[in-house]
Amino acid sequence: MIGKLKGRVDTISEDSAIVDVGGVGYLVFGSGRTLGLMPREGEAVELVIETHVREDHIHLYGFIDTMERDWFRLLTTVQGVGAKVALAILSAIEPSALSVAIAAGDHTMVTRANGVGPKLAQRIVTELKDKVPAFAASATIVPLKKGKKAAGTPEHNISEDALSALVNLGYNRSEAYAAVNEALRKLGGATKVEALIPAALKELA
Repeated sequence: MIGKLKGRVDTISEDSAIVDVGGVGYLVFGSGRTLGLMPREGEAVELVIETHVREDHIHLYGFIDTMERDWFRLLTTVQGVGAKVALAILSAIEPSALSVAIAAGDHTMVTRANGVGPKLAQRIVTELKDKVPAFAASATIVPLKKGKKAAGTPEHNISEDALSALVNLGYNRSEAYAAVNEALRKLGGATKVEALIPAALKELA
């Protein structure tokens, strides 16, 4: 199994590149992000590799960093997400933004990728949401104590209330999520939604 390639860029095409390693050209498929960050033809390059062995082929998938490789592995655990779809997602959304989108439950952002419809996007978000905190801890909303809006009302999560309020104001779920998370960090875990919403709006300004 090949885990890394270090050589020189021979050619770069729309969805792949050929890396010359000691005179042997390896065809490596990659995301738009990785291919866009690769050096020019003839220059040195080092790629993290994921090798897929099938009965009829051996494919190499290359990544500019281990974070993208790990996201590729995670995405392909979802039913209906093969290597091609995983690369399309990573081409449309950077790993850090993907962490936020999935943690926020923002399946609309995932549909930006070619070949990903609403149903598949929802499945990706649903199946990976619980895996994102351990996978990318920085994308997780700070846990808050549950409280009550008024006597007799059910318990609720303050961060979710603030997130819903921002979405209702027209912000997309991912940017609202990131703003709430940053506001929570700065407020040190304030539990009043009345304080959290203005603080999050300030982050969005």
